[in-house]
Amino acid sequence: MKTYRFKINGNEYNVAVNSVSGNMAEVNVNGVAYQVEMEDMPTAPVQSIPAAPVLSSPVQQVQPAQQAAAPASGAGKKITSPLPGVIVALKVNVGDKVAAGQEVAVLEAMKMENSIEAETPGTVTAIHVAKGDSVLEGAPIITIQ
Repeated sequence: MKTYRFKINGNEYNVAVNSVSGNMAEVNVNGVAYQVEMEDMPTAPVQSIPAAPVLSSPVQQVQPAQQAAAPASGAGKKITSPLPGVIVALKVNVGDKVAAGQEVAVLEAMKMENSIEAETPGTVTAIHVAKGDSVLEGAPIITIQ
């Protein structure tokens, strides 16, 4: 496993590359696991990627907010961020039953608060973010099964 530290738009990220298989990589970003599809795959094994510069200040490790035991891989519907922003509120907990259209989180982007709603009814099986987390467009926020 190779670990890197990045600073993007003033936000610090700890990125651990766990494995690479074909064009898919398993990574952890600030303690949250992601499956990443790469368009331009590295030509050399991941171990040979040069280390990113280390930031002079320590990076605080952020643990994901309330996560249930992992359901089978790919199980459930991930509700994702429609645009980059900061999570300002989580309106549900793992195990909560939600209805389609119910507000599950609030995302601040471009100085506006955006309601993130459940697309389908079900039970919250995972929360992938915490209040205050910066997220990119398409980042998973919660999983509903």
